[in-house]
Amino acid sequence: MRVLIVTKIFPNRVEPSSSPFNRRQFVELARLCEVDLLATIPWFPCAKGFARWSRAGRLVDVPRKERIDGLTVHHPRVAFVPRMDAGTAGPLYAASLVRAVLGRRGRVDVVLGSWAYPDGFAAVALARMLGAPAVVKLHGSDVNVLARRPASRRGIAWALRRARRVVAVSAPLREAAITLGAAPERVDVVRNGIDRGRFRPQDRIEARRGLGLPDDGKVVLYVGNVERHKGAVDLLAAFSRVARSTPGVSLVMVGGGAASEECRRLAAGLGDRAALVGPKAHGEIPRWIAACDALVLPSWAEGTPNVVIEALACGRRVVATRVGGTPDVITSDVLGALVPPRDPAALADAIRDALSRPYDPVAVSEALDAPGWEESARALHASLLAAAASPITM
Repeated sequence: MRVLIVTKIFPNRVEPSSSPFNRRQFVELARLCEVDLLATIPWFPCAKGFARWSRAGRLVDVPRKERIDGLTVHHPRVAFVPRMDAGTAGPLYAASLVRAVLGRRGRVDVVLGSWAYPDGFAAVALARMLGAPAVVKLHGSDVNVLARRPASRRGIAWALRRARRVVAVSAPLREAAITLGAAPERVDVVRNGIDRGRFRPQDRIEARRGLGLPDDGKVVLYVGNVERHKGAVDLLAAFSRVARSTPGVSLVMVGGGAASEECRRLAAGLGDRAALVGPKAHGEIPRWIAACDALVLPSWAEGTPNVVIEALACGRRVVATRVGGTPDVITSDVLGALVPPRDPAALADAIRDALSRPYDPVAVSEALDAPGWEESARALHASLLAAAASPITM
């Protein structure tokens, strides 16, 4: 089977740590079938001059083709108009890829769009041109957030109704896809995997010394994009409450994003109790997790967040918001606690409780129910095979 993947969420030379879940899953998928990967790059004229304000400008130097973990990755440019109407984003994205995709005519058995919109929309449109079936893979915010906007919602619904299969990373996301018009019998849940060889319980003190952190005291860790919708600002508001009532506890935030400066200003009021250390390579994350006492993810919306799975595999309990597929992962008090989103007071209470409870890291790791990446890729492969075997309706 020959699979053409279209996605904007994949690593590249400029953003090597982006979307590690897709990287791992697609590398394993390539062991089961032939994968042709188009990891798109947004583009507009003179984009480089806007690098300070636009991701498109920062990605100008991404090569047209590179090798990542043994995969040949093509980076076609797709036209991007800042602040454009969402209703035009899907058609414009698809039109930008017509030339590249039609050049593959006769060499594609199924098209996979990874991210609902505009990628999934484009995958369905381009698959029609190739006379091949399309599969749309959903991740979380692409449905939970984008579908709240009428123009995006129409594009997503159009794609989900016409895709031969829909792949969701969690059961709640499957239900959201059905609500948007996907046929229930065509929607598969394919959970993200975990590398147990890399993410496993390790000695906390040894990890702290390797990172230059104090041996004593409690450490709360955040790993992810530093954005408002990820709850980064909520976390600092909650931690300020925790710091006032709980001596010897500190917060470390790993990542970068649009809310970084706001978070730095808030963290400055906490002195050495809070630190933003910037983005780190994915290979460094296990050590940061090992150094903490609890990981916190206060997102407003999620699919199935890999950092939660990774923290639990490392034997660290998690405090997270009750959104998306997170409750499918944190299924007991052994694994952690869930709180409502956008509620710093409840988040602070849960953090204090987590820090006051001793726990066995090995028991936490063993209680996690998550597939490996090979198993995750096999499940995705099965969905793609089902799509390739289905009759195509135009």
